[in-house]
Amino acid sequence: MATLGQVAADLAAQLAALLGTRLELLGLEAQDVRDRLLRRLAQLVLAVFLLALAVLVATLTVALYFWPTQHRYLALCLLALGYAALGAVVLVCLLRRLKTDPPPFAVSAQVLQQDAQAFKKPAAGSATSDFNRAPDGTDMPDEDPFRGMS
Repeated sequence: MATLGQVAADLAAQLAALLGTRLELLGLEAQDVRDRLLRRLAQLVLAVFLLALAVLVATLTVALYFWPTQHRYLALCLLALGYAALGAVVLVCLLRRLKTDPPPFAVSAQVLQQDAQAFKKPAAGSATSDFNRAPDGTDMPDEDPFRGMS
């Protein structure tokens, strides 16, 4: 039979392991949020650049409209339309991804809610706690497989 000190030490070790796992998950999600933000920023910069080129070429088209050369303004108009279309496509893709992305740290929030529910549940007749359950619901061994390997 374990003493109160051993039970407290085991509980503290389990809580520390749980907290470490949750902080690692939070760190991974923070990296994912940062990567998504950088991708969106790059798309936004590209869209602004292409739309600025469209405005520039459209301005040159108006200026060259009075220049007496054949088909120059038609080519510049086509360039302006091409840049504008590319910029619009990039913006539409950006807006669609922004609408469909999950909220930041959604997985961490869900796991923390599951942890809170696990702490609220009374032990249901079995000696195995939720801390000793694998994500698929199967029981995990009580002992540490790496104990004594240091």
